[in-house]
Amino acid sequence: MGKKKTTFNISKKDNFSEWYTEILAKAEVTDMRYGVKGFIVIRPWGARIIDKMYRIYESALRATGHDVAMMPAVIPEGNFKRESKHVEGFAPDVFWLDENCTGGDEKLALRPTSETAFYELYNFWIRSYRDLPMKMYQRANVFRNETKATRPLIRSREFHWIETHDAFATKKDAEAQVQDDIVMTEEVMHKIFGVPFLPMRRPQWDKFPGAVYTVGSDVIMPDGKVIQQPSTHLIEQHFVKAFDVKFVDEKEKEKTPWLTCYGPCMSRMMASILAQHGDDNGLVLPYTLAPVQVVIVPMGLTAHRSQLTAAVEDIKAQLLHEYIDVKVDDSDKRPGEKFFFWEMKGVPFRMEIGEKELENDEVTLFTRDTKEKVSVSIRDLPETIKNLGAEYDERLIARANEFFGEGVVDCKDKAEIKKALDSGKVARFSFCSAEKEGEECAEFIEKELQARVMGTRGDLNEKASGKCPICGAKAKVKVYAGKSY
Repeated sequence: MGKKKTTFNISKKDNFSEWYTEILAKAEVTDMRYGVKGFIVIRPWGARIIDKMYRIYESALRATGHDVAMMPAVIPEGNFKRESKHVEGFAPDVFWLDENCTGGDEKLALRPTSETAFYELYNFWIRSYRDLPMKMYQRANVFRNETKATRPLIRSREFHWIETHDAFATKKDAEAQVQDDIVMTEEVMHKIFGVPFLPMRRPQWDKFPGAVYTVGSDVIMPDGKVIQQPSTHLIEQHFVKAFDVKFVDEKEKEKTPWLTCYGPCMSRMMASILAQHGDDNGLVLPYTLAPVQVVIVPMGLTAHRSQLTAAVEDIKAQLLHEYIDVKVDDSDKRPGEKFFFWEMKGVPFRMEIGEKELENDEVTLFTRDTKEKVSVSIRDLPETIKNLGAEYDERLIARANEFFGEGVVDCKDKAEIKKALDSGKVARFSFCSAEKEGEECAEFIEKELQARVMGTRGDLNEKASGKCPICGAKAKVKVYAGKSY
């Protein structure tokens, strides 16, 4: 028999596409063998990561006044038709149920998003200014009939996400929520998950169907391509009026509320987490999100097995008592196989304990991201692991920030824009307009440079200068462009 493979041995830098596909399979994150294009199985390792992501995001939402709801997965055709821009934007992507599955006389669709479901109920739930703000969210699967080439977790036909639907008495309050959504993305996706992003206010030709404007959170992947993560939208009032959502203000006047929606997609966000932090040996998972934070590997000691077992069980109990996710690998695999397997799965810490460690009342601790081994006292071990876990996540965030900081290049002309895009960077440059009149220049970038204008910063007011490098007109905005999935 040949030797077991002891390295993952695919260069993430040189061949990110192959690395990504292989690690999803080898680390048992997903399984592509379900047999329906665009629909993938998320295996327990991936599901446990997503479950932690959901818990963290939902905790943040509830802390900011959001409450949870569960809406039906089907939407009547009539709901889509109430708002022309919305139905026009989503019609090609909708999965329609067959004629045997109808809501009375209406066709039913699997939800591609849930504005039309929530707004129908807001017609009943919102009556007075006292009902506002109404801030609700749901954990849901949504379905979009993606016709482009699908890619696991990145471009799929089924997404696992959270969507918020918030109603306010004034436009000012609604726009404040859009900024709060950007802050939430910063506080959760960046500061906890370790994924930095650009909050981009989309050009008018690329906004959410039915929105006044959209702010998308663009993440730069290791191959230089951009992927949209949570997006937030200020919804046009005629959309709300189509569902006859009204409230009576303090002066007994009838008014239409302003609504926002926000969509952090857990499955797609996991793709960025895995891609951002992984290395040539496999996954590197943030301590906060790892399904197993510590794996204990007993070493040797066949003559003192009972003593070793007792020590391992005591350490395991201590860690579990402090809510540290721990697993003991006492399988009959060789130590090298165990080390490779858990390193490839991205477990932050591996504890080795044998005769020497027992004698010294310590464990040998391997740290996944630095690949360092140190001896750690068994005394106060849970507190030590928690502290090391916090430092671990800080290192991952720092590395991600360094990569991100090198990913944007300032450009002055077409040649510089092309050079930046071809080298896997995001190009930042002055541009004629993010309104409709700039669409023709954006089409040039799309067709000639195979990239897209991502928009302007949604959190900053960056000043333009000079002329648009595409049409030569006076520049009004500073935009970013990148190649995307």
